[in-house]
Amino acid sequence: MVAYIEIADNEIKKSSLEVAMYGSVLAQKLNTTALAIAVGKIDQSKLAVLGNYGIKKVFSLQSQASISVDVASLVAKIANEQNANVIVFPKSVSADAVAAKVAIKIGASIVSNVTEMADVSAGFSVNRSIYTGKAFAKVAIKSAKKVLIIKKNAIALTTSANTAEVEILAQSLADTNITIKETQKATGDILLTDAEIVVSGGRGLKGPENWHLIENLAKALGAATGCSKPVSDMDWRPHHEHVGQTGVKVSPNIYIAVGISGAIQHLAGVNSSKVIVAINKDPEAPFFKAADYGIVGDAFEILPKLTEAAKKLA
Repeated sequence: MVAYIEIADNEIKKSSLEVAMYGSVLAQKLNTTALAIAVGKIDQSKLAVLGNYGIKKVFSLQSQASISVDVASLVAKIANEQNANVIVFPKSVSADAVAAKVAIKIGASIVSNVTEMADVSAGFSVNRSIYTGKAFAKVAIKSAKKVLIIKKNAIALTTSANTAEVEILAQSLADTNITIKETQKATGDILLTDAEIVVSGGRGLKGPENWHLIENLAKALGAATGCSKPVSDMDWRPHHEHVGQTGVKVSPNIYIAVGISGAIQHLAGVNSSKVIVAINKDPEAPFFKAADYGIVGDAFEILPKLTEAAKKLA
């Protein structure tokens, strides 16, 4: 079993830690060894920490490339050399493209948006989200080789006190191959796509001068901040914080929507959240129909109280 690890800014992405954990648990079920392939420049000591998540050995490709044909070829080569029949990837633009190429190269079946640990009690099957998270499908995989793309926040992280062996690969990637580059990079302590908790604001905040209420609650909860499309369109917030069908799709453990009516385009980007909390002074706001919990009231009164309560629990 091989886990594909993505690196950003000399750190392992949280979604890749989840993939490492998923891969190690699955390897135990299959009575095999959990290996990893890390792509990106990172200190060797940071890769060794993957042992805490059950990885025995890491093959490290110290490359800046986010995606290329060479990466897929290298992953396929190592998987074949290690007799690995299952390769797990995190859900991202770059990893999706590599996973598809790897599946073709090794003749594997590929399943995306996997939401739970594979069931190997009778064959091999996985659950995946479909219809933008509105439903789930159980997929039986009968091919010998399998490629799984794991949805973010699909598995809880637990750690041990182990260290993974790290092997630095000498192979380099050709600069002429296809690459994908970010045109706008999100900044902040917690990336929206990796966050376990997201606090989003809408036009109910009345203006960018009031966004400190969203940021204060997010900071108290250790959350990322998001916004509705109208908010980003009015330049109250940067476009990379826009959550929705045409923006960022998130799947946190908790999604808190403040002053957002709940248009279907917004719901399409958040309906994979495990718990949705809606705060709106309009009791008829559509978001309440989709929310697990709702608070009817003025956000300007509610948010400071929630923030203080969150601080006391920290």
